[in-house]
Amino acid sequence: MSWGTELWDQFDNLDKHTQWGIDFLERYAKFVKERLEIEQTYAKQLRSLVKKYCPKRAKDEEPRFTSCLSFYSVLNELNDYAGQREVVAEEMAHKVYGELMRYSQDLKAERKHHLQEGRKAQQYLDQCWKQMDNSKKKFERECKEAEKSQLSYERLDNDINATKSEVEKAKSQFYLRTHMADESKNEYAAQLQNFNAEQWKHFNNAIPHIFKNLQDMDERRTVKLGETYRSFAEVERRVVPIISKCLEGMVSAAKAVDERRDSSIVIESFKSGFEPPGDFPFEDFSQNLSRTGSDGTISATPKGDRDRDGGPGPRSDPKHSMGKAKNKLWLFGKKPKAPSLEDFSHLPPEQRRKRLQQRIDELSKELQKEVDQRDALNKMKDVYEKNPQMGDPSSLQPKISETMCNMEKLRSEIHKNESWLSEVEGKQSSRGDRRHSADNHHHTPQGRESPEGSYTDDTNQEHHTPHRHHPSPLQSGPPNPDPHEFDDEFDDDDPLPVIGHCKALYSFDGQNEGTLVMAEDEVLYIIEEDKGDGWTRARKQGGEEGYVPTSYVEITLEKNSKGAVTYI
Repeated sequence: MSWGTELWDQFDNLDKHTQWGIDFLERYAKFVKERLEIEQTYAKQLRSLVKKYCPKRAKDEEPRFTSCLSFYSVLNELNDYAGQREVVAEEMAHKVYGELMRYSQDLKAERKHHLQEGRKAQQYLDQCWKQMDNSKKKFERECKEAEKSQLSYERLDNDINATKSEVEKAKSQFYLRTHMADESKNEYAAQLQNFNAEQWKHFNNAIPHIFKNLQDMDERRTVKLGETYRSFAEVERRVVPIISKCLEGMVSAAKAVDERRDSSIVIESFKSGFEPPGDFPFEDFSQNLSRTGSDGTISATPKGDRDRDGGPGPRSDPKHSMGKAKNKLWLFGKKPKAPSLEDFSHLPPEQRRKRLQQRIDELSKELQKEVDQRDALNKMKDVYEKNPQMGDPSSLQPKISETMCNMEKLRSEIHKNESWLSEVEGKQSSRGDRRHSADNHHHTPQGRESPEGSYTDDTNQEHHTPHRHHPSPLQSGPPNPDPHEFDDEFDDDDPLPVIGHCKALYSFDGQNEGTLVMAEDEVLYIIEEDKGDGWTRARKQGGEEGYVPTSYVEITLEKNSKGAVTYI
């Protein structure tokens, strides 16, 4: 159906309809703009959310738990998802909104052109109609004037009193008006014929052509709207596979959560390598009581204990026993903080081993880089020697020397750390044997615990931190301290023997349980060596015992003391 044939008289309505069509297209374009702005805001907020919850720590400090790693994978997938939302916004802005706005401007210009042509055709037809109407009115006036002159002539011609001149004048006026009426008639007929022809052209050629152009324009607008609707959906459809992969990645991250793996990581992260503390001994306070058979009482000391102890022993102080027990409960309390050392001797053995292994791996990677760089420089030097025009071989020698120096430094560092690692691994491998040996020796210091639960039974092992040696100002034998100050954890009540002495390099407040307060330059007895946990057991000249940081003291071990280690 054509607008030109069906709507030939609806120019004004078609004018309004085409304007409504353009307004509707621009309204849809505005909708698309607001839609893409929502996508842009959504993507921006998603990226801000991901940035907020992404780890801000160094890579080596990031948690290794599968639950954390899976969460970071979810964040990465969500970041990719936000990128797809940005793609949707960009595609909508370019392929939908931008296209609609350009097409709207073209439609406005085309509509304006067609309507101007229609108005021109209408104006020309109106002009023809006015000319025809003017000629018609003129013809009507001339006919009336001719009728009046005819009546006047007939009246005078029949009037006997009228003169001949009056009759002749009326007759000539009648002929003149009749002639003018005939001319007006001919002009009116011509104008009418011309108007009818122009009107036919107007309604059968001009208007149908203009209306057909308007109809084509409106139909193209409708088609364009349909295409943009499709593009609007296709923009979303194109990112669906990638979004699906993002969602699948999130599901895979969820499946990667392994509670058992996380539990093992907790063990690896916090395992100290120490053995649990041993059992507390039975302290018999009735050994000095005299029991006779006639009293009808039975000794409270188990027979096995009497046989083992070989008779009654000295009375122990209950208050002191409680104090000793409190000093050994560091497993559940806060350990004293020791300064960080290069060999990580302030850490528990297991953690120290891991940190040393990690450092060795890092140094090995750096060494490999230096080796690769040296090989590359040597190859370049060979090329320069064979082809002097390419470069001077001697110019590479400083860089080669620097690389070789770096390699030596790295090898030295690796060797040093490997020595520390071997020391830790040697201690850990022999710890079980030392404890078993401690159970078979009654009068030796084996089997004693450090604050972290380590056993100080390896009397022949060299201390891990070198110290300066000074002449011993103290006696090689143990002093005569107050017996109530001893902290014995097993069945024997003998104090640990003195194996050396130390001088405090710094003061230590000893605020934690089990530690020993010492002042700078104070001299203490050494009764138990550092077993890799960074603490040395010492005794004051007054008999008070406790642990002090190994790095805070300068140790000298006695050569002839029982269980002492001789420094070479």
